[in-house]
Amino acid sequence: MAKTNKTLIPFAGTKEQEEKLYQALSGLKGQKGALMPALQKAQEIYGYLPMEVQKMISEYFNIPLEEIYGVVTFYSQFLLNPKGKYSISVCLGTACYVKGSGDIFDKLKEQLTIDDGGITEDGLFSLDSTRCIGCCGLAPVLTVNEDVYGKVVAADIPAIINKYKALS
Repeated sequence: MAKTNKTLIPFAGTKEQEEKLYQALSGLKGQKGALMPALQKAQEIYGYLPMEVQKMISEYFNIPLEEIYGVVTFYSQFLLNPKGKYSISVCLGTACYVKGSGDIFDKLKEQLTIDDGGITEDGLFSLDSTRCIGCCGLAPVLTVNEDVYGKVVAADIPAIINKYKALS
């Protein structure tokens, strides 16, 4: 089996992003319930919420890092890892799973050499498992960004991956 990894891209925020973040935070300082808008703005700026960004918010608002991390991990809208140019999600809900989505997910992990929540070294693909996306009649289903693929089998995976590689 191929060696897998969670994330190979280290945090590399820019000074410009940091300035945008602190400017956004200054507009929220002293407001009740400012944490959620601060986290949303930070994710808009960075694309995800790495620990370094959570620490900046923690220090700025004097909120314990544990509290911020708890909020970030509770709400599914927040991302702890960067997403690839092509974000692949495989439904592992009941209808999809009984029709073989587990095999599809395993094939994607093997082909991309990443694990659930991981991103390829080149930043092209990220992979996430998800639960029902509301396309049970097309089971098993996967999405690549906004593109939906239904009635997928593991043998379809190389062609799907190659399609997006060719677009890059």
